[in-house]
Amino acid sequence: MASEIVAERPAPAGGGLLFGHPRALPYLAGTEFWDRVSFHGMQALLTLYMVEQLLLPGHIEKVAGFAGFRAAIEAVTGPLSTQALASQVFGLYLGFALFAPLFGGALGDRLLGRHRAVVLGAVLMSLGHLAMAFDQSFLLALLLLILGTGCLRGNLPPQVGDLYDRDDRRRAVAFQIYGAGVNLGAFVAPLVTGSLAKAYSWHVGFAFAAIGMMVGLATYVAGQRHLPPEVRRDAAEARPPLTPQAWRRVVLLVGFVPLAAMFWVAQSQIWNTYNIWVRDHLELRIGGFEVPVPWLQSIDGLAPFATLPPMLLFWRWQAGRGREPDEFGKLALGCFIFAASTLWLAAGQFVTDAAGRTPFLWAVAFHLASNLGWLYFAPTCNALFSRAAPVAVTATLMGLYSVATSLGSVISGRLGGLYETMSPFAFWSLHAAIVAAGGLLILAYGGLLRRRLSRPV
Repeated sequence: MASEIVAERPAPAGGGLLFGHPRALPYLAGTEFWDRVSFHGMQALLTLYMVEQLLLPGHIEKVAGFAGFRAAIEAVTGPLSTQALASQVFGLYLGFALFAPLFGGALGDRLLGRHRAVVLGAVLMSLGHLAMAFDQSFLLALLLLILGTGCLRGNLPPQVGDLYDRDDRRRAVAFQIYGAGVNLGAFVAPLVTGSLAKAYSWHVGFAFAAIGMMVGLATYVAGQRHLPPEVRRDAAEARPPLTPQAWRRVVLLVGFVPLAAMFWVAQSQIWNTYNIWVRDHLELRIGGFEVPVPWLQSIDGLAPFATLPPMLLFWRWQAGRGREPDEFGKLALGCFIFAASTLWLAAGQFVTDAAGRTPFLWAVAFHLASNLGWLYFAPTCNALFSRAAPVAVTATLMGLYSVATSLGSVISGRLGGLYETMSPFAFWSLHAAIVAAGGLLILAYGGLLRRRLSRPV
């Protein structure tokens, strides 16, 4: 039965190789770049937009359906301040957006096919970003973005895995390249949307995010001829059931999700309440220029380009001597590095100037260190799920990995409500402790997973 499942794997991509990788890879990475331009461009503005405009009197009344939405949230949390409500809304939006790929992946696996699911997702996200250009359609915009993210994110990363054999060592490098598209988009987007929001309005920044997603759609369509052919609908319907060993793999990967979520609690807070901390506590004036708050998110996107090349060389050096950590070692190390960098951020409370503000370079150092942890963790986790998932449900389980980011985002939104009641040192130390505990648990659980994943399905 295992051989029958493997036989349904799509054929290798056509068009030959480009720098040792299939020609489809740059198109997929380019699509993800524009997806991240739109996603991170909007994300860099969202919490600040809610705190400084949308949730204030004169604006909040205009948002269709928001009174009931707020009542539902506060029925669970109790009354929330403007900042706490903004952090909670951000956490819920991001959590649902990152949970949606689980269903989007199943939709691509079972009904639409991955290619059409990606196109549908890009269209929905474009419409969602356009709706963000108006206060009235704020909740509709978030819904469209959640649905679009589910379709696109649940079906784009699995197509990267489809370009390689399961044991091809280029697979991890391909996801590093794909991750470079993520970070390049995360670098460019906040610079542009932050500048547009400061010079014109929040809504002009959101409109740019819509344009970015439309360009991403065009990029994907242009590269479709290089993608592997999809399994035909009738072949998918004839797919045999998973073997018992394959089901064990699924269960083990499900068990890994809460551990991965502990990393994403801290990372998600950098996209959420961190912007408020930057506004309130970081020295943003450099000479006569005041750095827009969203630009700090660009540093978060740029940092991996400084850390990725030496890290890849270091991994190659380790591999040549048989010392490269396996996937679980890299995942745990990523957690520990991120925890240490978050403690560094917490310590910024004790190096303030006369005005009580932390030096700008302190935040730059944080982004460099935390993104080294991200590079150890996120691409490795993608590669793990792509390699270990049974072929029949690859897209679904790649979407399952997004549940970890979703859970972490929802928790970070709840923790963001503590920001006004805790010192910066206590707030960021709490997040460091969570991600460090995740690293320890991954080391323990990794031993079981390592043995199970070595068995054929």
